[in-house]
Amino acid sequence: MFASLLGFFIGIFILFLIFAGIIAAAVSFGDDKAEVKNKTILHLTLDQPIPDRSPKDPFANFSPTNFEPSTLIGLDEILESIEKAGKDDRIEGIYLEMSTIPAYMATIEEIRNALLEFKESGKFIIAYANNSDQKAYYLASVADRIYMNPEGMFLFNGLAGQVMFIRGTLEKLGIEAQVIRHGKFKSAIEPLIQDEMSPANEEQVLTYISALWNHMVQGISVSRNLSVEQLNLIADSLQSTFPEDAVKAGMLDGLRYENEMLQELADSVAIEKIKDLELLSLGKYVSAELDDEDKKEVSKDKIAVIFAEGDIVDGKEEEGSVGGQAFAKLIRKAREDEKVKAVVLRVNSPGGSSFASEEIHHEIELTKAVKPVVASYGGVAASGGYYISCGADSILASPNTITGSIGVFGVIPNMQKLFNEKLGITFDQVLTNDHADFMSVNRPMNAMERQVITRMIEDVYTTFITRVGDGRGMKPSDVDSIGQGRVWAGSDALRIGLIDGYGGLKDAIAMAARMAGTTEYRVKKYPEAKDPFQRIMESFSGNARAWLLQRELGTFYPIYRQVESLKNMQGIQARMEYDVVIE
Repeated sequence: MFASLLGFFIGIFILFLIFAGIIAAAVSFGDDKAEVKNKTILHLTLDQPIPDRSPKDPFANFSPTNFEPSTLIGLDEILESIEKAGKDDRIEGIYLEMSTIPAYMATIEEIRNALLEFKESGKFIIAYANNSDQKAYYLASVADRIYMNPEGMFLFNGLAGQVMFIRGTLEKLGIEAQVIRHGKFKSAIEPLIQDEMSPANEEQVLTYISALWNHMVQGISVSRNLSVEQLNLIADSLQSTFPEDAVKAGMLDGLRYENEMLQELADSVAIEKIKDLELLSLGKYVSAELDDEDKKEVSKDKIAVIFAEGDIVDGKEEEGSVGGQAFAKLIRKAREDEKVKAVVLRVNSPGGSSFASEEIHHEIELTKAVKPVVASYGGVAASGGYYISCGADSILASPNTITGSIGVFGVIPNMQKLFNEKLGITFDQVLTNDHADFMSVNRPMNAMERQVITRMIEDVYTTFITRVGDGRGMKPSDVDSIGQGRVWAGSDALRIGLIDGYGGLKDAIAMAARMAGTTEYRVKKYPEAKDPFQRIMESFSGNARAWLLQRELGTFYPIYRQVESLKNMQGIQARMEYDVVIE
């Protein structure tokens, strides 16, 4: 007994030491400033998801297998690092190595624009890939030279819009999707009740993917000195699939094995041997400082950047979502801070709860009355994502941002056949009032219930288009004509008045400062980072579970996240009907 007891306490003590070491490593992770030597080349490998903001949680990408945090860098720090590298005399150029970039097209657009600005410093950009898709190539097209492995594969074949329909599956299960919606383009429910896209949905999908493709091709055309017609011909004939053909077509500058590529990089900075080549990863360079940074005075004026990334949900904020109550509190905090001279609302959300969207919109309206508010759109700002920001003084987006989807829907499943005929489950009940079981899922809706829910949907939609009309200076009827749940690319959104201009997060901050009349300011990001120890204690178990799920599910993890979000949906939804993934 005493031996077992001693072993137990020794085990507890060892676990305590391990846990303390993990905490110390996580807290100190990123604190050390990177050493940047002369003739350094900044190495960009954008092979991980790119959120708008670097995670506040040190365990956001923690690996339980080696007890080390892995670097997940947000768009904010990527843009800051590229700008810093352009001014850093120790950085000679950028080596852009990638194959597939798991990020929104608008995110790629902002990084691409930052690289174009970097080139103005006179420094080089060289790109290389073992394999490449067209999204990665769009980014790489800004490079001075683009190379590929001779045995690699290069896909450049246009964009296709594909939707999966599960009506047949629901019928086999005995589930009827009872749908109420406003908007002929609000096609979120089509997979539940149809076998193919409606003509309206085909029209909107073709319109926005064509806008995305045309913008991509035009950008490549300018960078590579190839006509749009040539690029479309290459895509139609699959001419670039084989690297040697892509070189002949002018899309690549040559073929290199990795050692040959490294030698070319060494030659670019006048270094003889590859082993002496200084390649510094973006993850490490984030913490690097310029020589004069510590001499700068800290301005009292602040521009608040509030990040709204993920589904909009009721209540408190959770990782990867925008909680209506918590987010409204953040906006109030920025509004009441006298040092905050303007607010930038950075939106990367497909929408969600209509109630939470209205809650956030109300706080934006109150803030706009006392200080400038600029909305900056990332990859997607649709439905509820557009709702919360339509009242801003100005809205900036990328041409390939997905936005609009001004519509509302509700779905109540009727699972009576599943319960009764498939599973043999029956229900009996007693009611104090005629509709005490209102919105029950074990029977079909009656006429009165459908009428009530339809009225709720219409009321929310009327409020939605009224908010958009007030914010954009349009009549509700005009909003309705471009609304109806239709999804737009940023290039079309500018034409129809849903946004005010093109620009990324950096442009939105500069605009907000000009509107506030301040030239000396610092950026304050919300939500604010918590104390490292508090963050670790709050999220360790949850992130370990998320890591294990992500490891097991792999490419199917996003589908799991979607199912989880469906479980958390409450009330009427103002949400984009599907996630747009460009590859």
